[in-house]
Amino acid sequence: MIEISGLHVSYGERRVVRDLNLSVGAGEVVGLVGRNGCGKTTLLHAISQVIPSAAGEILLMGDRASGLSRRELALRVAVVPQSAMLPIGYTALEVVLMGRTPHLDFLQQEGAQDRERALEALARVDCAHFTDRRVDELSGGERQNVILARALAQDTPILLLDEPTAHLDVGHQMTLFRLVRELANESNLAVLAAIHDLTLAALYCDRVALMHEGKIIAIGPPSDVLTTENIAESYGARVRVLHEPSLPSPVIVPFG
Repeated sequence: MIEISGLHVSYGERRVVRDLNLSVGAGEVVGLVGRNGCGKTTLLHAISQVIPSAAGEILLMGDRASGLSRRELALRVAVVPQSAMLPIGYTALEVVLMGRTPHLDFLQQEGAQDRERALEALARVDCAHFTDRRVDELSGGERQNVILARALAQDTPILLLDEPTAHLDVGHQMTLFRLVRELANESNLAVLAAIHDLTLAALYCDRVALMHEGKIIAIGPPSDVLTTENIAESYGARVRVLHEPSLPSPVIVPFG
């Protein structure tokens, strides 16, 4: 679904992503981890064509991303940013309906089927109870769920998440990633998610890509990648990686 080879991305003279190779298959959840500024968000922006690539190739479902129209891209890729400016005065339902725009012809209004899909998306993220509430009246966590619902209503085979749990408490963080995991399994979505919490990444991702200074320095199953040595190299932090028989995945604990 996503194939990236030899990718370089720059901001002016500063190279942010360097010679990066990565693939994400249908039904797979891949977590991007690494310290702030290592290039995770830049990589997601390059995939979604927010910023151009300096070199290399990005294929989305076999086609070059740079050759797709904005509508074609929006029919393949939905993005959940870390934070988004939502239009003041709009209801949650109206915002989620914006996700249906790529499916409409020019000047076409949303129909009953679009409204039904938007309501289903709100229900899926447990937000059906504030369908008619204005988004500027919602908490940060509630707004983030609306943004996720908008992405789900877009009905794309690829989902990009940029630290989507930044404004959520631990309970809602687990709920969101559990939902993403279920969607990947049920709908065969290809999910690439920049994740701040390493324990969450280990729990919900099939593979983890650890970035450092614009490169992927390790990729594979979470238990293979999230080692004390790799984390020290990428984050410059001392951690303990706990592998308990009663736990489904490693737990990463900082110390010292």
